[in-house]
Amino acid sequence: MNWSRWFRCESSFGLLLVPSQPGIFALAEEVAQPSGPNSRRMLAVFEVDEADDLSRTMSRLFASGSPWRAKMEQSRCYVRYAVAPGMADRHAAAAALKNWLHSQREAASQIFEKHSAKPELKTIAERAVDRVTQGVRLGKAVPAGF
Repeated sequence: MNWSRWFRCESSFGLLLVPSQPGIFALAEEVAQPSGPNSRRMLAVFEVDEADDLSRTMSRLFASGSPWRAKMEQSRCYVRYAVAPGMADRHAAAAALKNWLHSQREAASQIFEKHSAKPELKTIAERAVDRVTQGVRLGKAVPAGF
């Protein structure tokens, strides 16, 4: 699959160039900003879904009934997509990415439970960085091409 680049998802106007074609998309929150010339932004994926019409479905993320609207208004969220005209390909890719995301959430919850005895509270960004760091130590990586 040919994925688009990650781009900032600030409003539905930012999605004007998203094609009206079937495909899959991923939403992520920025958990670490670049701090130097060679550093990179770090994103934590929080949703993967498929759509019959990427443009329409992604624009609905900003609708008043959307479960992700508040999150996207409160934090720096990014999106990327891949056009997948074949229904079987779209379902398979979305299912694989959802399974990967679910496994990362389980690993993150186990890590958080180990550290829950500490009295200090961590921010969402700190927990996300811990998840990514722990995943790297365990040899888990993001699926190829993602």
